[in-house]
Amino acid sequence: MTEIAPPPAHRRIPVALGVCLASFAVFWAAQRAAHVSMVDLMVYRAEGAAVRAGGDLYALRATSARLPTTYPPFAALLFTPLSVPDTALLRTLATAGNLALLVAFVRLSLKLVGHARAESVWWVAATAVWCEPVWTTLRYGQINLLLAVLVLWDLTRRPAGGYDRWSGVGLGLAAALKLTPALFPVFLLATGLADRLRGGRGEPWLRHARGAAVAFAGATLLAAAVLPYDSWRFWTRMVFRASRVGPAEDTANQALRGILARLLHTPDPAALWTAGAAVLGVLGVAVAVRAELRGRRAWSVCACAVTALLVSPVSWSHHWVWCVPLVLLLWTRGHRAAALGALLVFWSYVPWWVPHGPGRPELHLDGARLLLSAGYGITGALFLALARTSLPRSVTGEIRVKP
Repeated sequence: MTEIAPPPAHRRIPVALGVCLASFAVFWAAQRAAHVSMVDLMVYRAEGAAVRAGGDLYALRATSARLPTTYPPFAALLFTPLSVPDTALLRTLATAGNLALLVAFVRLSLKLVGHARAESVWWVAATAVWCEPVWTTLRYGQINLLLAVLVLWDLTRRPAGGYDRWSGVGLGLAAALKLTPALFPVFLLATGLADRLRGGRGEPWLRHARGAAVAFAGATLLAAAVLPYDSWRFWTRMVFRASRVGPAEDTANQALRGILARLLHTPDPAALWTAGAAVLGVLGVAVAVRAELRGRRAWSVCACAVTALLVSPVSWSHHWVWCVPLVLLLWTRGHRAAALGALLVFWSYVPWWVPHGPGRPELHLDGARLLLSAGYGITGALFLALARTSLPRSVTGEIRVKP
């Protein structure tokens, strides 16, 4: 029987691009039909206006929901241009910009997992736009895709153990915008130290971590020079107040702290969360370091991202845009059942299946509803377990380590 050859690349790419643009158009229409407020974008706009007016950033309460400023002062500096256009134009620009960032994120994710077919970028982007973390990121006008692109750009420019003068810049800037990506330089530092303990030099990873620290310090000092009062207030007071971000038990909080709050029926799991986050952080970084030293850059990056999301005091559902490279990694490495399971969780909007909203109903969940409300966190923990068991014993793999 004659085998039918696939269409040539010059025909596959336009088809994939057309499907992606159609998916984006339907998505944009659906968002407009839902009358999304892009409330977080409006908070960013208010922060930018406060910088221009010399206002107090951390006394700010923006929009009708009276939402506070939660990011470091460097973010407010970058938000300053957002206060110039009117809100309608700003929403349009933000949606278009986030869709472009999604394409870049998918491209970098495919590069991370070693899948080089150009048309795959468009097929994956057409599908990824409908997963709950991406949908909600665009709905709120969030910066999650920007942060993820900065991180992946930095970590896919060189193979594991590679370094150049730009290494660390993306990680440092992402951490200066929002603290959660700061775990990536910690992971690089731990990898360098672990490599030294086993007889290597560890220098590439240590230099990469130093580059991230320098970029973070530079951005933070720039913000301190422009916004000295706000910087002092954030780094001495606000950074320690996890409650300022929102209720821990909110079903959208898919971090360990949120899961424990709902499980224990308390708005503040306190000491148990602190101990659990410390243990989970050490175990997760250990998995990432082990993967990195075995040349499995894709596993190490995804393990570090998932660990950061789990140990953060608050990881809203839209922070989990890292589900895109996670699913791609599982699929391309032959873990098809796990990939389909993760796809089902992140594309099913499962956190919103449980009672939520005014009155704190999340504090009274039980049984299956508790499991549903922890869908992303449980998936992340299972991924870390799978990553640990899937790694080879010897230092061989996708990307050869160059100490």
